[in-house]
Amino acid sequence: MIRVSPVRLIGPGGEQIGIIPTKEALERAREAGLDLVEVAPNSRPPVCRILDYGKYKYDQAKKANISKKKQHSVGLKGMRFRPKIEEHDYQFKKNHVYSFLEQGNKVKCFVLFRGREKAHTEFGARILNRLAEDLEDIAAIENQPKMEGNSMTMLLSPASSGGKKSGRDKSRKKPQPSSEPPEPVSAPKQAVAEEEKS
Repeated sequence: MIRVSPVRLIGPGGEQIGIIPTKEALERAREAGLDLVEVAPNSRPPVCRILDYGKYKYDQAKKANISKKKQHSVGLKGMRFRPKIEEHDYQFKKNHVYSFLEQGNKVKCFVLFRGREKAHTEFGARILNRLAEDLEDIAAIENQPKMEGNSMTMLLSPASSGGKKSGRDKSRKKPQPSSEPPEPVSAPKQAVAEEEKS
């Protein structure tokens, strides 16, 4: 299929043979039991090489796969929390967020509120702030916790990718009374507590 003549020929070991007619190059390839492959068709004269075409295709595909593996695209993962989350569930979800960040992904963490839970958004803020503190060695807060509809969201990114460090100004931060999110007190329990006081 090589129609141009002459060609610049490279031997099986990578040695420069020189500019020769295409017919002669094909004969040399047959004598070596290999193929004549046009490796640089746009140069003048075109560059051809004597090689094993099957092995050449395999090597090209292998190089393409290696370069594809080296390209890491940053993904966006999500992790949902509840205002009344149990300690075990919190630790389980925190470990997942940690692994996502380790892989170089950004993580959108959100606390979903339902019904009367919307009146106690401070529980969601405590969970997200605690998560940021627990992961401050690996995470940076890209978006601070804020309400979006029925959920409070916070965006974390790997600390190495820049952005604000999650270790915020400690002097401004109010001390948290407890590391665990407190259990919201339902209305009937509040009424009973008031009656006992009276």
